[in-house]
Amino acid sequence: MSPEERSPEQIRAEIDKTRAELGDTVEALAEKTDVKARAKAKAAEVRARVKAAAPESPQEAEALVRRNPKPFAIGVAVLLLFLLWRRGRS
Repeated sequence: MSPEERSPEQIRAEIDKTRAELGDTVEALAEKTDVKARAKAKAAEVRARVKAAAPESPQEAEALVRRNPKPFAIGVAVLLLFLLWRRGRS
């Protein structure tokens, strides 16, 4: 249909549709540039994953360490080295 064949109602409908699409595009771009909101969303996502993976009881934590003691041992070693380093600086 050529522009001459369209009725004013059809043109208005196209304008309304284009306006809505443009509004959606602007909203999506605004969400992408809102760094603070994206950081909060990512932090909430990470918290949820950590909470889901964390043992709920000391017995579960102990079983987890017994199954794979290396990460725990490395963490303790790093903590001890840090404490010794801090003590040597005082």
